[in-house]
Amino acid sequence: KPANLTFAQGAAVPEAAVSALQGLRDHGQIQPGQKVLINGASGGVGHFAVQIAKALGAEVTGVCSTRKVEMVRSIGADYVIDYTQEDFTQNGQQYDLILAVGGDVPLSAYRRALRPEVRYVMIGGSSMKQLFQAMLLGPWLSMTGKQKLGLMLVKPTQADLAFVAELLETGKVVPVVDKTYPFAELPDAIRYLEAGRAQGKVVINVVQSG
Repeated sequence: KPANLTFAQGAAVPEAAVSALQGLRDHGQIQPGQKVLINGASGGVGHFAVQIAKALGAEVTGVCSTRKVEMVRSIGADYVIDYTQEDFTQNGQQYDLILAVGGDVPLSAYRRALRPEVRYVMIGGSSMKQLFQAMLLGPWLSMTGKQKLGLMLVKPTQADLAFVAELLETGKVVPVVDKTYPFAELPDAIRYLEAGRAQGKVVINVVQSG
């Protein structure tokens, strides 16, 4: 754990931050100066993606709900779209890379927001329908057009963890821990996450105090 992090922050990092890094760098092939959109920018993976994309030199637009706009702006997003007020697939803006870590936007709608010959990467999904589209339709849509669309699986490596650790130590990435629950309150934590209220990560403390 980097010395500048609390234990809760340290626990929030490994899988989520590496997922964001691999989605942007390896699958999205992010480049400095590109316009990148993060759908689900306030979530566990999304808030890392915003900060990592900024650290890699991109112009970042984050998509989230009304109550999370200020949080996404505070972690460095250049622009924030409140999806309850604006549909980013219909506003005429186009991006070099879209990283989807939340929401239930159809694959066809994402294509409208992508510039030609660029990439859409989905990490997880909010519905089985969305996952099915990415797994089966993504490769076909990629073959029939110049845009690259698809689902990614995370493969953590020591090199990626070291890369993330350097970003943490230099303050370029700061984990946001919304709440910490004791293990006995795990059901409450799950309900909180399922309600879509979390901003950043929710951490479960499995160590009994006292």
